[in-house]
Amino acid sequence: MRMQLALGYWPWISFEDQLTLAAQADEAGMDGLWVSEAWGQDAVSILAVLADRTEKIHLGSALMQIPARPPTTAAMAAATIDVISNGRFRMGLGVSGPQVSEGWYGVPFTRPLSRTREYVEIVRKVWAREVVEYDGREFQLPATEGIGLGKPLKLMIKPVQEKVPIYLGAIGPKAIEQTGEIADGWLPAFFNPYDCDRLLAHFDRGLEKAGRARGDLDLAPMVPVAVEEDVEAAREAVRPFVAFYLGGMGAKGKNFYVDLCDDYGYGDEAREIQDRFLSGDRMGAIRAVTPDIIDAGGIACTPDELEERVAAYEKAGATSLLSIVFGSDRAGTVSRLAELGAAA
Repeated sequence: MRMQLALGYWPWISFEDQLTLAAQADEAGMDGLWVSEAWGQDAVSILAVLADRTEKIHLGSALMQIPARPPTTAAMAAATIDVISNGRFRMGLGVSGPQVSEGWYGVPFTRPLSRTREYVEIVRKVWAREVVEYDGREFQLPATEGIGLGKPLKLMIKPVQEKVPIYLGAIGPKAIEQTGEIADGWLPAFFNPYDCDRLLAHFDRGLEKAGRARGDLDLAPMVPVAVEEDVEAAREAVRPFVAFYLGGMGAKGKNFYVDLCDDYGYGDEAREIQDRFLSGDRMGAIRAVTPDIIDAGGIACTPDELEERVAAYEKAGATSLLSIVFGSDRAGTVSRLAELGAAA
């Protein structure tokens, strides 16, 4: 299993810490760095900086939000980073959720499956340097409305890689199935290595549709990780992050992370966290994050337990582990993870 580092987004990790940890991971021989975005720091800007300041490590977006950019814009940014990094880029995409899509980008959260499929098709056409013409349900290139002077164009630059990998961040059953069918990798969040059979069944259905096997894709869970001498201190380090996703990344009745916790049998606990967060009781939401929910979505452990906890993901079928590190010694945790990757 390849060990990779997820650098998240501000304010969880500052820009200075992103640069420091990226340099450490590159020097230690870790396989990849991944940058996320929400409604603050964007992924593309940070990835461009990292492309210039690192040498060997792969770089990925986890995730570039589909409603944030037209597909040609996303493809152009990815091709640019691939050139700057000399062929080290991996594109992770996701539709986000209705709160962000409609509230921040003004893009209706309708038909996310067809929107994702068409987006991926257009991105790949751009990278193949085809003249881009597309008449889909979600996207039309050139535009069918306007003054009628739109001209089909092709990308003026060429990515270094013959095929830039596309990963999808999918949580819902149909989205996971589509990932198995059309993507090069899957970036699941809240992937519980001890209870993942239902998720993997959806994934396998998509693979079967495309005539592929699990080994054809990179299954790369994104996992918050905190390592402390005291396990409760490690849990405290990841609680705010977990509470934010269960409480703030969605609306009441429409939060994919809460739904996933429900599938794991922790729905009541997840909804209590969400209710407290949405009512403005952020500290109450953080305190309501139980050890069971932490263990279902992340790793909070002592140094002696880390190897076993990481191994659980490999046993569950993960081929990469994207760790977003928390706690009092982030650099030390990165070193331990790098050592585990080197020993594999």
